[in-house]
Amino acid sequence: MRWRIEMRSVSATTGRQFGLDWLRIGAFGLLIVYHIGMFFVPWGWHVEASNTIDWVQWPMMAVNPWRLSLLFLISGIVSRSLMAKLASSRHFATSRSTRLLVPLLAGMVIFVVPQPWFELRDRGAYTEGFYYFWGHDYFEFGASRGTPLPTWNHLWFVAYLWAYSMLLALIVALPTSVRASLQKCFNRLFSGWRLFLLPISWLVFARTMLFPAFGETHALVDDPYSHAVYGFSFFFGVAAARAATAWDAINSNWRLSLASAALACSLMFYIQASGAQSDVAVFAKAIARSVLAWSAILGLLGFAQTHLHHDGPVRRYLTDAIFPYYIAHQTIIIAVGFHLKQLGAGAAVEFIGILIATLVGCAVTYETARRINWLRPILGLKRLKDTSTIAASPAVLAN
Repeated sequence: MRWRIEMRSVSATTGRQFGLDWLRIGAFGLLIVYHIGMFFVPWGWHVEASNTIDWVQWPMMAVNPWRLSLLFLISGIVSRSLMAKLASSRHFATSRSTRLLVPLLAGMVIFVVPQPWFELRDRGAYTEGFYYFWGHDYFEFGASRGTPLPTWNHLWFVAYLWAYSMLLALIVALPTSVRASLQKCFNRLFSGWRLFLLPISWLVFARTMLFPAFGETHALVDDPYSHAVYGFSFFFGVAAARAATAWDAINSNWRLSLASAALACSLMFYIQASGAQSDVAVFAKAIARSVLAWSAILGLLGFAQTHLHHDGPVRRYLTDAIFPYYIAHQTIIIAVGFHLKQLGAGAAVEFIGILIATLVGCAVTYETARRINWLRPILGLKRLKDTSTIAASPAVLAN
C-alpha cells in the first residue's frame, strides 16, 4: 500500500481544532447511543431488555473496535495542547486532576450509585430501597452480591484518562532535549506506510496475546489489554499532535482509510456469521478487527480535519455540554430501561423512551450544572470566576 503525502490546509494540530471538537462530540454521542444499544443486545449488561434483539449486535460490532480508542487519541491531542498552555508538569497534573478526579469521585459517590442498585434489583439479588442501599450497602468495598461495590462503571474512562495524564506529566518533566528526541523518534517511526501498519500490528498482538489471557476488566490495575490499546491511543495522540508529516498523510489518505475500514468490517462480519471457531478464523478476525479499528480512526481524523474545520454556536455549546452528558447518560439509560422493562413495554417503546429520556435528562443535568458555579466541577466543567456570565455564556473549554 502506497500512501500519498501532500500538504493540506491543516498540517498539525496547532490552534483550536474545530474538526477534532466535532469528532469528539460525535464520538461521545456515539458512545451514548452505543450504551442504549447495550440494553437490547445479549452481551450481559447491567440491565437488559426482556427480549433482546440479535440484529442490533451488528452495527455495534462495527463501532466497538474503534469508538473508545478514538476518544483516547483525541484526549491525547488535547492534552498536548494543554501542555503548551500550562507552565509546568506540576500545573498540568494539577489541572488534569481537578478536571478529572473531582467528577470521577463525585460520580462514584453520587451519579453512578443508582446503576448497581437497578442491576441488583433486576437480577433479584436485592430488595431494599435505593436510599438504604446507598447508606448501608453501596460502600461495602467488596462483591458479596456478585457486583463490585462501590464502582465507577462507565466512568472508568475518566479514571484511565487521569492515570495516563499523570504519566504524561512525568514525561513533561523530562529535559527538553529528551522530549525532543522522543518526538523525533515518533516522527520517524510513524511515517509513510508504517503509520498504517505498525499500529495495526500492535493491535493484533494485543487482541491475540493479551485479550485471551487477561480479558478487559476496566479495573485500572489488572487490565493490561486495555492499557495496551487505550494507553497506546492516548500517547499516540500526544505525539501525533505535533507530527506534521503524520497529519499530512492522514489528511491525504482518509478516503483510503475509510475504504479499508469498510472492507475489514465486512470480513469481520463474514467470519462472525460463519460461526467459525478455528485458530485461523480467530486470528483472521483479530486482524480484521485491528484493521477496522485503526483505519476507521485515521479515516475519521482525516475527514474531520479536512471537512469539519469550522466553528459555530452549536459546536461551542456541545463542546461544553458533552462531558456532563457523558457523566449522566448511563444512569438515565439504566433507570429508564429498568422501569420500562418492568412495565412490559415493547422494544420500540423502550428504545424511544430511553432515547428521549436520556437526551432530556442529560440536557437538564448540563443546564443545571452550568448555572451553579460550585456544581460545575462535579460535572467536569471549569469554574467561572465571573458568576454573572454562567447563564449567558454557553461554552467554556470542556476538554
